Amino acid sequence: MRYLEEFSDPELADRLFADIRATVTRPWALMEVCGGQTHSIIRHGIDQLLPDGVELIHGPGCPVCVTPLETIDKALEIAARPDVIFCSFGDMLRVPGSGKDLFTVKSEGADVRVVYSPLDALGIARQHPDRQVVFFGVGFETTAPPNAMTVYQARTLGIENFSLLVSHVRVPPAIDAIMNSPVCRVQAFLAAGHVCTVMGLDEYPELAARHRVPIVVTGFEPLDILEGIRRTVRQLEAGEHRVENAYPRAVRQDGSPAAKAMLSDVFEVTDRTWRGIGTIPASGWRLSAKYRAYDAEHRFAVTDIRTEEPAECRSGEVLQGLIKPNECEAFGTRCTPRNPLGATMVSSEGACAAYFLYRRLAEPGPATARGTTGTATGTAGSATGAANERAEEVTSVG
Repeated sequence: MRYLEEFSDPELADRLFADIRATVTRPWALMEVCGGQTHSIIRHGIDQLLPDGVELIHGPGCPVCVTPLETIDKALEIAARPDVIFCSFGDMLRVPGSGKDLFTVKSEGADVRVVYSPLDALGIARQHPDRQVVFFGVGFETTAPPNAMTVYQARTLGIENFSLLVSHVRVPPAIDAIMNSPVCRVQAFLAAGHVCTVMGLDEYPELAARHRVPIVVTGFEPLDILEGIRRTVRQLEAGEHRVENAYPRAVRQDGSPAAKAMLSDVFEVTDRTWRGIGTIPASGWRLSAKYRAYDAEHRFAVTDIRTEEPAECRSGEVLQGLIKPNECEAFGTRCTPRNPLGATMVSSEGACAAYFLYRRLAEPGPATARGTTGTATGTAGSATGAANERAEEVTSVG
């Protein structure tokens, strides 16, 4: 409770808003690359309280959302096999594949189980030596170390009926791809604090210098985000482009050496396809040759599955920051958390889910123009109250 209270202080929020307003002299566009930050921003109304011209663009920071459609179809193919126990965090079960999701496969008789740790899946493999147990390893640098450690444990203990379906992606190549896009409007980044807790800051200075953009590592509570915005805006106004750590209570320069050593041993960098975006070079991990026997794609021969995104879903544009969720024609009508067209609506970290949950059904009009006096914490109360009737529709993280 300590950080929830101390980092949601209304008086401190007002001071930060005042400092930002006093600093800004021109329009700026900032991107957060973290679904948790996106939900905090929308929940607390931070984007609506910023000065005119300061825009927060929601980037591809939801790991569930960027998991490619073909990987979901591979998961469905593997999970449907009678000799398989398929284990996953709960937030992947309703992500739509080409024709169904993991919940549907489970209802059809497949043994699909929600677990709370990859080690839970390894334990199931030890309990059922006659079955193949597959864990769906999804996420950014934050969740990759425990998944790597589980594969390491499986090899060390000689547990041969365990494998990992890998869909891990890396943030710095995504930032590079965003900045290289011909339609990019982003002028600065709020970097995800939990990613940097693992990886540290070493990959970011080169990006900041080459693209001439400030990158500020930021936490997830309202004051964390406001401090990140404040530092970013100050750099932009001064014409600077440095990496700053605004989350020192969790992030060190070198991150977690033990976690990085485990990643280096178990995984190797590879090109990855991002749902709705396409292939980004060197943007993901796969199991290294030493651990390739635990790769579910190869074990179950599903490497050749190819898919096409549904034309109606514009989640790719949302993930690239080209449109806001409520600018999609299907948002809130043909696409809802109960009947999602894409992962951005069903994931608990998806931007579309945040806009639906907190009733951002249309862009703010004159009555709620940016720069209005108020606090992030006060806005959170009204947003949460308005969303109560819809809250049960959004899938929670497993």
